[in-house]
Amino acid sequence: MEPGGLEWLLVPMQQLVSWGAAGAMVFGGVVPYIPQYRDIRRTQNAEGFSTYVCLVLLVANILRILFWFGRHFESPLLWQSIIMIITMLLMLKLCTEVRVSNELNVKRRSFAAADSKDEEIKAPPKRSYLDFDLNYFWHWSKFTDYVQCVLTFTGVTGYITYLWLDSSLFVETLGFLAVFTEAMLGVPQLYRNYQNRSTEGMSIKMVLMWTSGDTFKTVYFILNQAPFQFSICGLLQVFVDIAILLQVYLYSHYPQKPVSHTAHPASTKAL
Repeated sequence: MEPGGLEWLLVPMQQLVSWGAAGAMVFGGVVPYIPQYRDIRRTQNAEGFSTYVCLVLLVANILRILFWFGRHFESPLLWQSIIMIITMLLMLKLCTEVRVSNELNVKRRSFAAADSKDEEIKAPPKRSYLDFDLNYFWHWSKFTDYVQCVLTFTGVTGYITYLWLDSSLFVETLGFLAVFTEAMLGVPQLYRNYQNRSTEGMSIKMVLMWTSGDTFKTVYFILNQAPFQFSICGLLQVFVDIAILLQVYLYSHYPQKPVSHTAHPASTKAL
């Protein structure tokens, strides 16, 4: 068969592979959170999921979208950020509803000042525009407070980006912060395992999903010549995942000390 005879078959196959890789890139990042969402909804218990994961991913992906305005990159990476933001907002909505429904006689906390009376003492609360108490930051009682916070962050960073969009140093730094923030998502889990000298309660399947997903993502960055920040931080993220897998092996085969507290199910990269 002549070499050109296979061209009609190879070209569509290459296009299908390209589309498949792009689709995996767009939706692959949210796959690990689907069973987590279903589990929280089924058990009505969100204790095993840290909403700070949502905070980190929201910040990282908002910054990545802003970076796109300064330096256009692959469209699938842009859509990945949009899909991840939607996913994290859905996770926040569910976790907030579940947590509030399980709390009794707890003072309601808000991001912005409210005119409603305090539900616990039946008296007007102290008026302040924002609740900057670090003990309650990102632990509010209504989903709308999280939305207000995300919109405020987006507005402020968007305005700053607009002012400095012509600065290549600012744009490149913005891109680095976006992917570096996401790359550090597994570090708190790594440190927590080190402190406990145990990985009890962790889902090994979930860690393997992180590793395989981050590896695919990094290879995609390199092959598609994404901005260098993406490739470097993708490699860093893979190294963190591998370090967590090593902890799973070491602490299961060579236990360091008994865990003195109840292990919590770490089915996501927890903070």
